[in-house]
Amino acid sequence: MAVRKEIQNPAFYALIAALVVMSVGPIALMLATSFKTNIDVYDASVPAFFFSPTIKNYETVLCNFLWYEPAHVDYCDPTFGRALNNSLIVGLLSTGLTLTIGCMAAYALVRFQFMGRGTVSMGTLLMRIVPPAVLLVPVFGIWTFQYGLDQTYAGIILIYTAMNLPFVIWILQSFIVQVPIQLEEAARMDGANPFQVFFLVVLPIIQPGLAAAAIFTFRIAWNEFLLANALSGRSTRTAPVTIVNSITEYDIDWGVIMATGMLLAIPPILFTFVASKQIITGMTAGAVKG
Repeated sequence: MAVRKEIQNPAFYALIAALVVMSVGPIALMLATSFKTNIDVYDASVPAFFFSPTIKNYETVLCNFLWYEPAHVDYCDPTFGRALNNSLIVGLLSTGLTLTIGCMAAYALVRFQFMGRGTVSMGTLLMRIVPPAVLLVPVFGIWTFQYGLDQTYAGIILIYTAMNLPFVIWILQSFIVQVPIQLEEAARMDGANPFQVFFLVVLPIIQPGLAAAAIFTFRIAWNEFLLANALSGRSTRTAPVTIVNSITEYDIDWGVIMATGMLLAIPPILFTFVASKQIITGMTAGAVKG
């Protein structure tokens, strides 16, 4: 019996090609621009992808972290390197704090019986609906005039933790529900205390959920701009804020900005690739309620 081959419409392949160009094109252009000098960027006669590359822009961004003195950099401005370091500090600490509090709160909402448990659980989900822009003015006033946390790492980390905590609690609840209660009871019968049950029994089982929650929490803290712009100071500005502030009406160093953007994209991409297996397992397992 002859097998009939179905021929795809050429428009389908054209659509796929257009989507690939739209997705990869801006990234490729940003990467190419990061290896150009400002003269090449503004010179219309220089092709977009055929030019003499230079690493001067990356040396400018990372000059305060390099083990050698860049020959092409006249003055080492630590602004961009410090901003990347600030983003890393804020992203990692807020993610760790959010996961620590979130997994404990989710476990308490699932396993403990107390008055208003359903209301608290639903309230955490409703709080996640509030846009960060709505929190900008009240948080700025409270952080600045009452607690003096403006322009500090603590102020940014705490607001990111509060902003991401409802999402982490909500997503981890679906994983903890699937943990058989018999495993915890068996651990208690073997002499384990509540902390040992939680850390040695529950956490290893919900590891896919923790990985998925960590990815989304880190990406939000890493890329957020509005709250960081209002609460950070000169020495605590994150990379998104520094990039925007470097664009002025008098001078725009596109090469340095694009180099910073490429470096800004590396940690989330690496983190996602490393935890991709856990993310896929976590998202599929979390979508089904046991």
